[in-house]
Amino acid sequence: MINLVFATGNSGKLREASEILGQEFKLVTPAEVGISEEIPETGKTLKANSLQKAQYLFDKCGSDCFADDTGLEVDSLGGAPGVYTARYAGEDKDFNKNMDKVLQELAIKECEASFARAMGLSVRKVSRKARFKSVITLIFKGEKHFFEGTLEGTIARKKSGNGGFGYDPIFLSEDYPGMTLADITEEQKNAISHRGKALRAMSAWFSE
Repeated sequence: MINLVFATGNSGKLREASEILGQEFKLVTPAEVGISEEIPETGKTLKANSLQKAQYLFDKCGSDCFADDTGLEVDSLGGAPGVYTARYAGEDKDFNKNMDKVLQELAIKECEASFARAMGLSVRKVSRKARFKSVITLIFKGEKHFFEGTLEGTIARKKSGNGGFGYDPIFLSEDYPGMTLADITEEQKNAISHRGKALRAMSAWFSE
């Protein structure tokens, strides 16, 4: 049994990670090792945030641990929300507001493009292409290891589905055309997700 402290207070992420990693791993939350404060994440990249969170955990409890940082990148928004994915619409980390902001910004860009075409200008169609990226930092026996995963897709025009968490209701995966990550089952999502790919890479490293 491999015991790891996982830098999350998100029950959805904890459940997802536990299901993907399987019974060989026992995941412990920061609260269970006495860390109740919010773990800082002030890096400028996903990798920097992931490393900062894992290092904070390790410095506090000295246990083997890992942290992930995940970002949604929307091409037409210049890669935003990116590193600000959780706080895109404010510090309260309200994902309904975050999704509304992404949908609104894309709608504005499409309106601007339509107006420009109506004026006779040659304007490219606004792309809704996007991707999720996850970076995991594992600190095991004092050594740092990094694992990554990416999921390509597009942004839906409206929210759909009751499953998942975060931006899942507006993300259409290429693996399930016409369905958001919130429309498919948890098992289906875990098989294709960005975090799932990074977690399986970490699990494979332990196997090696």
